[in-house]
Amino acid sequence: MSSILYDSPGPVGRRRELLGSIIGGAILLVLVAAGLWFAAGRGVFSSGRWDVLYAPPKRQTASDVWRSLLVVGLGATLRAAVVAAPLALAIGLLLAIWRSARSRWLRLPAVVTIELFRGLPVLLMMFFGLLGFGWSAFAAVVFGLTAYNMAIIAEILRAGLAALPAGQAEAAYALGLTRSQTLFSILLPQAVRTMLPSLIAQLVVLLKDSSLGFIVGYPELLKAVQNNAQYFGNAYYVALFVVGAGTYLAVNISLSRVALRLQGRARRTSAAPPPLPGGPLLPVKAAYVAPRVRP
Repeated sequence: MSSILYDSPGPVGRRRELLGSIIGGAILLVLVAAGLWFAAGRGVFSSGRWDVLYAPPKRQTASDVWRSLLVVGLGATLRAAVVAAPLALAIGLLLAIWRSARSRWLRLPAVVTIELFRGLPVLLMMFFGLLGFGWSAFAAVVFGLTAYNMAIIAEILRAGLAALPAGQAEAAYALGLTRSQTLFSILLPQAVRTMLPSLIAQLVVLLKDSSLGFIVGYPELLKAVQNNAQYFGNAYYVALFVVGAGTYLAVNISLSRVALRLQGRARRTSAAPPPLPGGPLLPVKAAYVAPRVRP
C-alpha cells in the first residue's frame, strides 16, 4: 500500500528500518542508563530528596504540597488556557476569513495583523500587557497567549482553505450560493476537519506556553514548583520538577488523545453517506410499456 508522499518500503527497506530502530533504541537505553547512574551517584534517588512529596519538613503536610501544585498551580495554568484558547480560536477564525477576502486592499490589514503577532515572542506580549497596559498578571498572560496563537491558528485555517479543490467553490457558485454561504457551509467545515490535528497541536503549545507566565508573576504550575523548591530547599528541586513535568505530560497527552478521538469521529462522519430525507430508497417498479403493433 503506497502513501501519498512516498511508496511503502520493500523487504530490504523494512529490514533497514528494523535494524535502525534496534540500534536507535539501544543507544537511547544506554543514554538513559548513563543518566540514571550519574543521578544515583549524586544521591538524587535517596529518600531524603523525595520526602517532600509524602513527609515534607518545616511543619508542612503532604496535602499542602500537593494542593499548591495540583490545585493552585495547575488550576491557574488551566484557567489561563481555558480563557485564551477560545479567544484565540475565535479571533483566528475571523482573521482567516478576513484574509481570504477577494480584494487585496481589504485583506491587507489581516495580513499585517497576522504577520505582526506571529513574529513577536509570547513573553514580550505578556510584558507589554503587564507593563504597557497595566493589566494584572492573569490578563497579561491571556493577552500574550491569545495574540500569538490567534495568528498561528489563522494561518492554519488559511492553509486548510487553500488546500481544498477550487472546483468545490465553483460548483457552489454554480448552484447559486453566495460567497458567505459557500465559505461557512462548504469550505470552512472541511478546512477545520482537515486541519484539526494541527489545531489541537497548537492548543497544546498554548497550554505549554502558559508556563512563561511565572516570569510576569502569574502563579501557574511552574511558579508553584519554583516556590516550593525555594521554600523547602534546593535538595528537593528534582522531586518537585519531576512532579511538574509529569503533570504537564499527563495534561498534554490527554489533550492529544482527545484530538485523536475527535479526528477519528470526524473521519467516520465524513465517510458515512448522508441519510435520505424520505427514508430508505424503495425499489421502483418498471412502468408497463404496451407492445408495438405492426400495421
